[in-house]
Amino acid sequence: MTDQNTGDVRIEPYDGPAGGWGSARSLVEILTREGVPVTGSAMLLKHNKPDGYMCTSCAWAKPAKPLAFEYCENGAKATAWEQTRRRATPDFFAAHTVTELLGWSDYALEEQGRLTHPMRYDPETDRYRPVPWTEAFAEIGRELKALRDEDPKSAVFYASGRASLETSYMWALFARLYGNNNLPDSSNMCHEPTSVALPQSIGAPVGTVLLEDFETTDLIFFFGQNVGSNAPRMLHPLQEARRRGAQIITFNPLRERGLERFTNPQSPVEMLTRSATKISTQYHQVKAGGDLAALTGLCKSLLAMDREATASGRPAILDHAFIAEHTHGFAEFVAFCDREDWTAIERRSGLTRPALEAAAGAYARAKAVIGIYGMGLTQHRKGTETVRMLVNLLLLRGNIGKPGAGICPVRGHSNVQGQRTVGITEKPELAPLDKLKELYDFEPPREKGLNTVETCEGILDGSVRAFVSLGGNFLRAIPDTGRMEPAWRRQRLTVQISTKLNRSHLVNGDVAYILPCLGRIEIDQQATGPQAVSMEDSTARFHGSRGVSDPVGPEVRSEPWIVAEIAKATVPPNPRIDWDAWVADYGRVRDAIEATYPKVFHDLNGQMFRPGGITKPLGARDRKWETETGKANFAVPAGLEADPDLPKHGPDVLDLITLRSNDQFNTTVYGYDDRFRGVKGTRDILFMNRADIARLGLKDGGSVDVEAVAGDQVERRVGGLRVIAYDIPQGNCGGYYPELNVLLPLWHHDEQSKTPAAKAITVRVSAAMPTT
Repeated sequence: MTDQNTGDVRIEPYDGPAGGWGSARSLVEILTREGVPVTGSAMLLKHNKPDGYMCTSCAWAKPAKPLAFEYCENGAKATAWEQTRRRATPDFFAAHTVTELLGWSDYALEEQGRLTHPMRYDPETDRYRPVPWTEAFAEIGRELKALRDEDPKSAVFYASGRASLETSYMWALFARLYGNNNLPDSSNMCHEPTSVALPQSIGAPVGTVLLEDFETTDLIFFFGQNVGSNAPRMLHPLQEARRRGAQIITFNPLRERGLERFTNPQSPVEMLTRSATKISTQYHQVKAGGDLAALTGLCKSLLAMDREATASGRPAILDHAFIAEHTHGFAEFVAFCDREDWTAIERRSGLTRPALEAAAGAYARAKAVIGIYGMGLTQHRKGTETVRMLVNLLLLRGNIGKPGAGICPVRGHSNVQGQRTVGITEKPELAPLDKLKELYDFEPPREKGLNTVETCEGILDGSVRAFVSLGGNFLRAIPDTGRMEPAWRRQRLTVQISTKLNRSHLVNGDVAYILPCLGRIEIDQQATGPQAVSMEDSTARFHGSRGVSDPVGPEVRSEPWIVAEIAKATVPPNPRIDWDAWVADYGRVRDAIEATYPKVFHDLNGQMFRPGGITKPLGARDRKWETETGKANFAVPAGLEADPDLPKHGPDVLDLITLRSNDQFNTTVYGYDDRFRGVKGTRDILFMNRADIARLGLKDGGSVDVEAVAGDQVERRVGGLRVIAYDIPQGNCGGYYPELNVLLPLWHHDEQSKTPAAKAITVRVSAAMPTT
């Protein structure tokens, strides 16, 4: 494994809150390091403002009345990262071979700065060389057409979660004109169980909670979501809810600082007095994969309370009127809860019955409850079932479809939800194929396309011959990287549309291109003037975004322009699609979006900069259930085990949870520090329970090797990790994503959505073998 450290490594417990002076110092450090201490600070005044640009990091909501500084530490880091003064020019590529660069860390690659010219890989010199845009598009088009003549299903068109609604619509249309639905996206790797579970349960593919619901809720459940590192702006409404007296009950294996206490950096009083708000009123350190059992225990407790209340003549605990009118499958779900015994629930969840009954008691007393969750629920073999179990909990007391209540998946990248809304999906049933046929007079492909796991399988077996990537760092984000990287090189064509250099650019097909694109913060000047784009946030609201800074160089192009030029070079002309007109005026793309999705979009051009955004219509918010039964459905899980596909545990086997640090966003690593967990100068870390360290004969601070225990005869190993004793349940350990993806078998994924199950990887930890 490439070393992921600075050489100056320190492990020191951090006692500060989320936010506070630690956040302020981190912001100053990265703005200075990237050479934008003044201009970056000025840009941040437009960050997440109605007339500014939408954050390039997470997808949390933009309020109608923003704060003076409507950004968090990670959002500011993303701005500095994009606006850096550093440049990866042709001179840089001339000075370094691809083989050399493969030995660099993720941080070192991206720290070279913004890409400035289109580049083609030259296998004879093992270097990238600059090429004219026209030459690049001509060859990409020739290669894609040749592959389409052989098999149109052999090309994949991946989309990361950053691209705008306009770009995403064009990308999805291009793929279908090409002849397939091979449109995997970053949602496949994180919240695809949400997109499967919620339509089954409530008839909506996304969460039902709006930002204003936080103003009236009186209890919030948190499951498997680290707000302090992954969506820090959410801490503001959480702090306000706590000040009103709302309870926050957290279920998470690690104690995360953002779920413990928060100091608002925008409050002079809090900063000067170093005061902090306690966030979680109950904190339950559930075992990895134990959420399904914990949710069962909560529901079982509620059912018992309801029966006791009925027997004693007290008001019911459950909302029986809501259940009778609006739900289906209640009796079967009750029977499941009654069958599961407390011994099994306690063993699998790692929590005691009294602890779960205390959480259920708080829920029983609350009038309006929000259920928030992240990848701690979704990234398991039974991820879809676990999400549905959280919906079950909310349905028991009617907590969907009323103010202050609902289900709230916290999405990652800033438009990952919006991309699905405008057609980025491998599932033909989710795309309006008949409407596309009507509008553009072609026959869209009806066969299911490839998702992320299926794309990887196709690369391994050779059926996928081309991978064209709209942003992202796919090869670094996927499982089983030790198997995937050699197979990746057997492709004919790889194309990366990117702002910065990453490892996915360095493992190439026979023909490989890097195409540099504008970032969202940059002014996008086209024939009709500066352009704006639009996104969808985690609460299903659409927002406009305008660039505010000059482009990094004259050869960098916008994503819509690049997509249009690839399409023009690849697919036959279509008299109903004027790619050039769409690029000249993105408003025409938004008109096309409205024509394709008339039930979702109304006057997007006129309303996209409305403060607070345009609310996407969702029937479940109004208790209109667009399901097969016409009601919200209780789901009955197969059992309590979230990862039944993994080998049975021996005493020397642990469940590994992959984590993000405070100094990264997805695969982008901003630095080697993880302030909240007390780590400075390294990512080569394995967090372990102190009892497990002693039991396995290891030492706190010692070096260990980690080997996956998968039972498939494939060796998956990472060496040289430093053990840190940490507050994590016995039998669990944690380490950083994406470095530890090499340990995750490709076949270990959610059974319904195929999202990689990265939150429970069975591993064996041993003292590191001495190097010779």
